[in-house]
Amino acid sequence: MSSRAAVVSIALLALASACREEGVVAQQRVPGGVASRGARALAAYGCGSCHVIPGVTAATGRVGPPLTHFADRTFVAGKVRNEPVGLIAWIQHPQRVSPGTAMPDLAVTNADARDMAAYLYTLVSGRLGPPHLLRVRSIPGH
Repeated sequence: MSSRAAVVSIALLALASACREEGVVAQQRVPGGVASRGARALAAYGCGSCHVIPGVTAATGRVGPPLTHFADRTFVAGKVRNEPVGLIAWIQHPQRVSPGTAMPDLAVTNADARDMAAYLYTLVSGRLGPPHLLRVRSIPGH
């Protein structure tokens, strides 16, 4: 194999391995966020009037999607990657992220948004994680 072919092979191998992560990504960490305060903030802002949110008192709404297993999701509202920065932006300014969305802007403070995000990242299914994180050999039949 020529040196050029070897370099191309190594580059392709590196790219392929970058597209598939081994196992499940660790729970997202939100700098400055405290999950226990987040559950209280979700209740205080009335998020449960639109969403089912496990562990949040009276969070039985059916207007928005249920937030069960939230940490396993790849995207928030189909608009932004489910990562702390994007989630915090969505919580604070959903109308800026997706103009016309049904989710209202509730004037959530930055501290409360961090806490809410930290809580949402505790909601995991215990399964293998988002589909893009599955190893091919972990899919039945492969």
